[in-house]
Amino acid sequence: MAVLNIPIEAKTINDADTELCKTLKYALIGSLREPVDKAIVEIYKRDKNAHKYLNWATYDAEILKIKQVYGVGGLYELTLKVFPYYEAHNSYGMDEVVVNTEGELLGYKHLKTYP
Repeated sequence: MAVLNIPIEAKTINDADTELCKTLKYALIGSLREPVDKAIVEIYKRDKNAHKYLNWATYDAEILKIKQVYGVGGLYELTLKVFPYYEAHNSYGMDEVVVNTEGELLGYKHLKTYP
């Protein structure tokens, strides 16, 4: 039995408040929330001054690097810069977090703590 690969034209429906490229960026970063949260806990667990409930925002995060591990559409590694904050967006730090598209935390580096 032969399998036919027939291209189908489809238009992405962007039902969001941002342009498609930004919407995809936020969706991708947001889908990786769990490993990034884990990295933030690890980074600040010994910081006696860190607020108990540090958070970060997908719209504030930056994608620094996307590495294709194997094959188009396969596994990708992303290096993100995140900016943890507490309460009403009081900045606390800046960190680099490496995750993959399977939701695994691969590494992290603390870059800066704000006074």
